[in-house]
Amino acid sequence: MYETFYGFRSKPFSLLPDPEFLYPSKKHRMALTLLEYGLMNQASFSVISGDIGTGKTTLIRQLLNQMERDTVVGLITNTHQSFGELLQWILLAFNLECATKDKVDMYKTFMDFLIKQYAANKRVILIVDEAQNMSHQALEELRMLSNVNSEKDQILQVILAGQPGLRDNLRDPRLEQFAQRIAVDYNLEPLNAEETRNYIRHRLGIAGGNPDIFDDEACDVIFRYSGGTPRLINLLCDTTLVYGYAEQTQHIGRQLAEDVVRDKQLGRIVPLKQSDKTESTPSPGDVPEQESPAGGNGRAAKGAKHKLRVAIASDSERQRSYLKAILERSGFQVVAAVPVGEDLVSQVRGENVEVLLMDLDEGIARRPYDLERLIDRVREECRIPVLFNDSSSAGVSGAISDIGRKLTLKLTSLIGRG
Repeated sequence: MYETFYGFRSKPFSLLPDPEFLYPSKKHRMALTLLEYGLMNQASFSVISGDIGTGKTTLIRQLLNQMERDTVVGLITNTHQSFGELLQWILLAFNLECATKDKVDMYKTFMDFLIKQYAANKRVILIVDEAQNMSHQALEELRMLSNVNSEKDQILQVILAGQPGLRDNLRDPRLEQFAQRIAVDYNLEPLNAEETRNYIRHRLGIAGGNPDIFDDEACDVIFRYSGGTPRLINLLCDTTLVYGYAEQTQHIGRQLAEDVVRDKQLGRIVPLKQSDKTESTPSPGDVPEQESPAGGNGRAAKGAKHKLRVAIASDSERQRSYLKAILERSGFQVVAAVPVGEDLVSQVRGENVEVLLMDLDEGIARRPYDLERLIDRVREECRIPVLFNDSSSAGVSGAISDIGRKLTLKLTSLIGRG
């Protein structure tokens, strides 16, 4: 959507683990160096842990890219016991036949494979991602498989990557023998504020864009609400670029980033971190009340908030219902949802509306009213702003169409990304 506008070759903040975009923070360099050390020194087990979204899988992908041709790698991502026997997944990871075999046959197949690779001077590396889901029994079974050694060389090396629960499992006294075989153990922590700024600019540059699209204040907002977790940074930055494209701005500042955070918090799905600021983030439908001239008479004191009163005008009843549900969910007060027509002015004026949202249907070739004159009447007689939820070329000026496209993009981002 926004790649061409910002000059990107590709999306800079994709949620997919792409090693091309790996940011070499001190933490990630250390983790990668330790994993390389473990492989070089034939460690039986190497463990990399970290919270969700800290970049473990991206590190694993980078490690795979760096491996020499004398290595044979198997990757397992389905580790929960409900997915079946561990040996079955190991055989599948190395493209070995495992159908209709009992456990003894599967074990023999894997041992024969290890011996064959060792005879060909190849190292076998098993990587288990999401390893926090492995049961104690599965981990112990993995330890037993690693007992196959020559006099000098480790025939099978294992890398475990998982969330902090993996470390908790490995501390269990029942797995003491397993823990003693772990030569490399590193916990990957989130980025700090400076690393977050550098991370954002690194990915913007790799994607071919201007590294300074986000200013320092915008980066600080992203850091506060992502907690420095790369996946959440990507999510917020990607949505902020959508908002920036909607506003047709080449510069991402603090306000735009805060708009994204506010909208994400309304969805209550994305697990954003809480800002360390004391004030709460207001709903987009909340606006400060004006102070009553008489000091009272039913009006709230200055600083109190009320829901913004919005009217919806659309030729489609279905669209009116849809937009009403979306706006109310976002914290606005929809006081009217009416068809577009000559009586629009009286309907809006009678409801004490503060903003009118017009949905312009491109499919209507001829309208039974003069749309531009109707819009002018609403603005002049009701003295309220008019926003548009669609780009229409039927009797509407280019400026209005442009506003419509921008609002549509914002609504799409808010609804579709939660």
